[in-house]
Amino acid sequence: MTTHPPSRTVWSYENRLLAILFMTFGFVFFDRLALSFLFPFMTAELHLTNAQLGMVSSALALTWAISGAAAGAWSDARGTRKPLLIAAVIGFSVFSALSGLVAGFVSLIVFRALMGMAEGPVLPLAQSLMVESSTPSRRGFNMGLLQGSAAGLLGAMIGPPVVIGIATAYGWREAFYVSCIPGFLIAFCIWRWVKDRPNGRTAASGIPNTSTAPTVSRWALLKQRNVLLCMLISCFFLTWFVVIISFAPTYLVTGRHFSAADMGLVMTCLGAAWVFWGFAVPAISDRVGRKPTMVVFALIAAACPVEMIHMQSAWALGAVVFATYTGLGCFTLFMATIPAETVPPNAMAGALGLIMGAGELIGGFLAPTVAGFAADQYGLSVAMWTSAGGAIVACLLSMGLVETAPAVLRRRKPAGADPLALGAQHAGGR
Repeated sequence: MTTHPPSRTVWSYENRLLAILFMTFGFVFFDRLALSFLFPFMTAELHLTNAQLGMVSSALALTWAISGAAAGAWSDARGTRKPLLIAAVIGFSVFSALSGLVAGFVSLIVFRALMGMAEGPVLPLAQSLMVESSTPSRRGFNMGLLQGSAAGLLGAMIGPPVVIGIATAYGWREAFYVSCIPGFLIAFCIWRWVKDRPNGRTAASGIPNTSTAPTVSRWALLKQRNVLLCMLISCFFLTWFVVIISFAPTYLVTGRHFSAADMGLVMTCLGAAWVFWGFAVPAISDRVGRKPTMVVFALIAAACPVEMIHMQSAWALGAVVFATYTGLGCFTLFMATIPAETVPPNAMAGALGLIMGAGELIGGFLAPTVAGFAADQYGLSVAMWTSAGGAIVACLLSMGLVETAPAVLRRRKPAGADPLALGAQHAGGR
């Protein structure tokens, strides 16, 4: 009789880790996106403009980029992830709550920048922990749930009604104050149940523990074709994401004259799409390959902001947004899965931090500021076209990726070859 390995049991370490890290990154985006949904409540009191909204988003992205890249390299050099992850979760929870104390634009941008500094390390550390404990056949699915679906469910679906409900009943400051509570609970769960590294060569991941191996330099990482391409894709795909998520609620209300209820409907559909495509796209890539999945779904994602401009009915727009808001599933691939299958395990957090940092610097820091100033001058529809252009460039760059999906490489290579090693070899251009 065939027995299942421990990683397949319902409450195995792989599944327990996935649940904890799902909640961790989900609440990162719960806190990050809260500002977009609370902005209409804050504008009158703090006298904020579209340009200032873009600048606040940019400040958070800048510190997120710097701390994410630095923390990934630090983690690889010292072979530790868990203590830094706990500190990051506590930090972003505290700074999110402190956003409720702001008295104007300057204090708002300072607190959000500090929050970004605490949030930056979370994704590279969480994905590094997850890939080391994932079975190869579930790697894309697990990482998609962690990064895509978690952020969509907690940040874009549960987040809006919760923060808007609290802001309506008690005030926008109170909505920020209560946001720290889940973070402290999550930090306890990480401390109690997460292992810093799996022991030895785990049956789950098939990835050897190389924490004692020499650290790979940044220049060596950049020589990897997939790492360089993923950095460039990150810059343009982050432009698509940050611009649309920052400006779509305001554009639908002030530019398209949708009611608040209709805007909420469209954003709920966007959140539902985020959850669905967040795990569906990586799961598809496990079977058909990372590269074709990236190309197809990046092109589909480019249509989403264009529909914001042209669709007349809120219900029709919501349906089409659900069908085309596919990019967050791609994020898991170029930010985590492809580089994790390309570089050595002891360089994983550094590579993920580098890719995320480059994307946040260009797509998260520069793009929303430029889009905000352009929106004040030429109208918010410019922001939607900027978003669409970012996804199109990401699609074109994805055509140059080297395939890394284990199932696809097994079909291409002789029996007995190591798919992970073959993927890394081809991706490195050797």
